[in-house]
Amino acid sequence: MASSPAVLMRLVASAYAVAEKAGTIVRKVLQSGELGIVEKTGADDLQTLADRLVQKSICASLSKSFPKITIIGEEELPAEVVEEDLIENGHSSLILQKSCPDQYASLKEEELVVWVDPLDGTKEYTEGLLDHVTVLIGIAYGGTAIAGVINQPFYNYQMGAGASLGRTLWGVLGLGAFGFQLQEVPDGKRIITTTRSHSNKLVIEAVQAMEPHDVIRVGGAGNKIIQLVEGKASAYVFASLGCKKWDTCAPEAILHAVGGKLTDMHGNAYRYDANVKHMNSAGVLATLRNHEYYLKRVPQAVLQALPSD
Repeated sequence: MASSPAVLMRLVASAYAVAEKAGTIVRKVLQSGELGIVEKTGADDLQTLADRLVQKSICASLSKSFPKITIIGEEELPAEVVEEDLIENGHSSLILQKSCPDQYASLKEEELVVWVDPLDGTKEYTEGLLDHVTVLIGIAYGGTAIAGVINQPFYNYQMGAGASLGRTLWGVLGLGAFGFQLQEVPDGKRIITTTRSHSNKLVIEAVQAMEPHDVIRVGGAGNKIIQLVEGKASAYVFASLGCKKWDTCAPEAILHAVGGKLTDMHGNAYRYDANVKHMNSAGVLATLRNHEYYLKRVPQAVLQALPSD
């Protein structure tokens, strides 16, 4: 008789179903017209009803199926009973059919840390820039992002009525990444993707130092990593505070699963242990290829202003 799937693959399979449900919630809140916006630390740091409902849904669903995992979510929410209709008990049978990489086959629930951003690109969500919005579920072991699930609730929304909305991407280190077509930017083109709403002097200096042919300014860390793996951008350059572990865990795992790299501006990896500080305080540099090229061009002023942890 076939052995039961490894804990990691069961968790990814559940996270996939949970992320799909999250996408449905995000769309329903938008359709209702009642976004329930509150400012957390200011006008660029918002929370909506969708953020709150999705985090409750993801955390309650995964905790129910995997009671020993550690889950860290972006939103600070009061402990309360979660409505039954927010709980997702399903899983992706396709993911369960895939073999777990040997190095993760015997992991236990209590060794895994899940980082959740219920709505990455909240500001853009409130402004109608719907393609920027993602739901992020990252899974870490031993401080390393090893698996990730990204749902894009409004993928295809510009295709008009009748288009099938939303998609879910996922990946596991040593297995690969799925749900999209891996593409690279044409040879020789340097296209930088960077922040849309959190720019400053250092961010601009770092982008210019890369000698880009083009610069794309969009919201959401998840969205920017998708641009890298789909060949729309060569590097994600963000020389600033602002990004947090729940923004980068899932995207980093998917990027690394296809041979890319995400580091701070010094080239050091971020850690995703349960007890680390949440801020990615030395910025983010991510690439699908040629990471060293971009790393060598980070200005000294940026490195001095953003010391590595």
